[in-house]
Amino acid sequence: MQLSPYSFRDGLRDGLPIALGYLSVSFGFGISSVGQGLSWRSATVISLVNLTSAGQVAGVAIIAAMGSLGEMALAQLVINIRYLLMSISLAQRLDGGFTLPHRFFVSFGITDEIFAVASSKPEIVGPKYMYGLILGPVIGWTLGTLLGGVAGEILPAAVNAAMGIAIYAMFVAIVIPQARSDRGVLVCAAIAVALSCLMRYVPALSRVSGGFAVIICAVLAASAAAVLFPVADEAEQEAEA
Repeated sequence: MQLSPYSFRDGLRDGLPIALGYLSVSFGFGISSVGQGLSWRSATVISLVNLTSAGQVAGVAIIAAMGSLGEMALAQLVINIRYLLMSISLAQRLDGGFTLPHRFFVSFGITDEIFAVASSKPEIVGPKYMYGLILGPVIGWTLGTLLGGVAGEILPAAVNAAMGIAIYAMFVAIVIPQARSDRGVLVCAAIAVALSCLMRYVPALSRVSGGFAVIICAVLAASAAAVLFPVADEAEQEAEA
């Protein structure tokens, strides 16, 4: 049985930059959640048990709009299904010590950044390393939400409104570099923005709840980008080469 050379301490070290980034971003989520009517306690628990930025933002919006459980479940499926693909990919790089219970618990902490760091390791990774890698970001994300939520209940409304856009600025910062280098991402983002504006300002479409609006925009934009800019598989790339 082949075991990973990376320790729990190695995971903690690699997860520290992620934790610091999560701390600042989740502060904005905490403020935004309180601004939509949640208490700082509820926002903190959401971050502790979810660890999904886009899913949490959409979920809080659905809660604030008093959406249905079905709407919530479908929105989370559409937004977070990428984690399923990441987990499948990462499963190919796990050592022999990764039993089913370890896989179950580690799957909770798979985010874009954690997946990227774990996948970039030259050797296979084990449970100890993954627990260390996940621990810091979980603490950072939860602590940032706690601080932001408490601040949201103390600071003036004008300040809360200004600081609450931090979480959305993060999404913009993620998309722009990709959009500059990949035309497909740019077109997908543009289509999503256009559809979102239609859902918001066209009277017949504005009756659609916020949760379903997110689902419709995401699915249509992604489908259009997949048709217009298909990604060639490895066989096609080799043939072109």
